[in-house]
Amino acid sequence: MNKSIDKITKLAIATLTIESDSIRNLINYINNDFIACVHLIYESKGRVVITGIGKSAIIAQKIVATFNSTGTPSIFMHAADAIHGDLGTLQQDDIVICISKSGNTPEIKVLAPLLKIGGNKLIALVGNIDSYLAKQADYILNSTVDKEACPFNLAPTSSTTAQLAMGDALAVCLLDYRGFSSKDFAKYHPGGTLGKKLYLKVSDISSYNQKPQVSPTDSIQSVIMEISSKRLGATAVIDNMELVGVITDGDLRRMLEKGNSINDLNASQIMNKTPKKIEAEELAINAMVIMEQNNITQLIVTENGKYHGFVHLHDLIKEGIL
Repeated sequence: MNKSIDKITKLAIATLTIESDSIRNLINYINNDFIACVHLIYESKGRVVITGIGKSAIIAQKIVATFNSTGTPSIFMHAADAIHGDLGTLQQDDIVICISKSGNTPEIKVLAPLLKIGGNKLIALVGNIDSYLAKQADYILNSTVDKEACPFNLAPTSSTTAQLAMGDALAVCLLDYRGFSSKDFAKYHPGGTLGKKLYLKVSDISSYNQKPQVSPTDSIQSVIMEISSKRLGATAVIDNMELVGVITDGDLRRMLEKGNSINDLNASQIMNKTPKKIEAEELAINAMVIMEQNNITQLIVTENGKYHGFVHLHDLIKEGIL
């Protein structure tokens, strides 16, 4: 059993080492063709059509997804389907990236000259720069690997990892070239936790909460009742429409620990005069950061400096921000 565990461990480490070395070696292939491809795609009025067959087709689909999510319009076209009718997908201004390890598969050898006839620029993301595909292409993205991680050097492993990494490098360069921002990213990722972190504002949450408030002269009994009834663990202290402080349930506990009689105190005597605040239009993720940095569970929300309500840690958890 121990021998089996040892063998598994060694194979896993060997696989990751071979693949990581393959990716690292791609640094040597970032050349003038790569830079030209970035400029070509950026300046294009069409889409990027990415094609391949077998495992390369799967990699092509992932690169398409990455391009689309980072501002480069892209579609997938299967190489086998392309020569049986799907070539009609291609439009005049489109740029084609054809992915292949060998660059010599039958489908690719049929497809490549057809792409040239249409006048579309052809980029070969290929692992053999002496292949038929490489010779047909206008530009070459070299994804050559020394060997596959497969013990028999057969199953596409290192080669597909290298293709994926080269596609990511291209996508990131285009993202930067376009000045693509986190706000742009949010437009393409509106769903799920990722989307919420990028677009959900504090006001989207706090507007559903009650707005506890007391005056500086209110009794401690009134403060306790306000905090208890509004269920946010705190209340704002408002004087002449201005926010002057906050009282949390923690403040009340500390007051009682000192042995003070609640009959002798009012809100102004136990309030925190410098409460942590956040503007309603800020992102909810920023509220979470402030809470974490200050080890607190609620924040006063302001709108143009005026008291607007509270946002609670539980609200952020409920929305999946935390």
